[in-house]
Amino acid sequence: MEDFFQQKPADTLSDAPLSTRMRPESLEEYVGQTHILGPGKLLRRAIEADRISSLILFGPPGTGKTTLAKIIAGATCSKFESLSGVESNVADIRRVVAQAAQRRANGVRTILFIDEIHRFNKAQQDVLLPEVESGVVRLIGATTQNPLFSINSALVSRSQIFELRSLEESDLLVLIHRALADAGRGLGKQKNIIEPDAAAFLARLADGDARKCLNALEIAALTTPPSSDGAVRIDLEAAQESIQRKAVVYDGTGDAHYDTISAFIKSIRGSDPDAAIYWLAKMLHAGEEVRFITRRLVICASEDIGLADSNALVVAQAAAQAVEFIGLPEANLLLAHATLYLATAPKSNSATMAIGKASAEVREGRTLAVPEHLRDGHYKGSERLGHGKGYLYSHDFEGSYVPQAYLPEGRCYFEPTENGLEKRIKERLAHWREIFEEANRK
Repeated sequence: MEDFFQQKPADTLSDAPLSTRMRPESLEEYVGQTHILGPGKLLRRAIEADRISSLILFGPPGTGKTTLAKIIAGATCSKFESLSGVESNVADIRRVVAQAAQRRANGVRTILFIDEIHRFNKAQQDVLLPEVESGVVRLIGATTQNPLFSINSALVSRSQIFELRSLEESDLLVLIHRALADAGRGLGKQKNIIEPDAAAFLARLADGDARKCLNALEIAALTTPPSSDGAVRIDLEAAQESIQRKAVVYDGTGDAHYDTISAFIKSIRGSDPDAAIYWLAKMLHAGEEVRFITRRLVICASEDIGLADSNALVVAQAAAQAVEFIGLPEANLLLAHATLYLATAPKSNSATMAIGKASAEVREGRTLAVPEHLRDGHYKGSERLGHGKGYLYSHDFEGSYVPQAYLPEGRCYFEPTENGLEKRIKERLAHWREIFEEANRK
């Protein structure tokens, strides 16, 4: 059978970037993603057994999505066709599908790889549906965004979803040394020596992106003059000159947006000021909308701190107002102030739980009537209806408290904790309830 997945000859790859030349050609060469490709994992077993259905691979740039798709095509003896979610249109899809149908008639399967599939509009994604469902093509879509947010739900339901993670620094170090040693596709035709701190720097600054790491390595190797013995020695200075400043991967409307704000709030809730300030810095660096951050801080002040320190709400609201007045970049200081105050404040979710319990009873239970003595007795004729009769005005009594029922039934929704200032509230409530119970016993 014709080999539909043969690699390009070496001479046609000579001008390609190092990251392209060093693409792994098999699962054995593939580095990273052991959570889905390790021995016994579902995706690896499916590839080895040639039981691949349509897939959607999502994860940050440079994590091996395209490479994995090509490896799958080679391992399953399938023709590899590639389209771009940015450049391709419906006509391109129909052309590839028609060719796939012809191959299928001859017993040859086609894997259709679509890079940045989230860029396809609904009409383009809908064109794929019947072909994916009938098996004319086996789709492998690649995206940097969570497909549950960005891809047609019908297409998602017909595909298995696998998340690729940023490569570990140890994975990138393997790729660096492999590229330096490979004389065929890599930099091994000349003698290259990279200092450990230089390799570690490239691996760290690449931020899990193999493409960025290898291309920076190539720049360092090609621009560093050889020493007297003919060897190219890549030191830390050469590495620093060869890689751009790390960019924060952040999509203001997608996965990174929701994941980062989730980590931010959970760090505040978990009383970890260092983590909270880091996630705040990441959001600010990436250009997150400041109002979005301040809204979350105000919500968190009541949801997670509440009566344990009611001043948290004052601080959060003050920060929200001051940010509008001050603006960036100085507003970063106000946000840091509020974040650290909330993270280090005592925590209580008693207010959250109380309104949750009461709301659930309103939704699901019998609606309680307002007791006669609590009804409005100020309008003409209300006395004839008995409204307000028997009501006791609290301020007429010692401590401004008098035992009196405010619900038709003695229900309890608010359960204060002993955290922070809420402990004093709990003690005060216990005192009032003791007076109330004593009055009822008489």
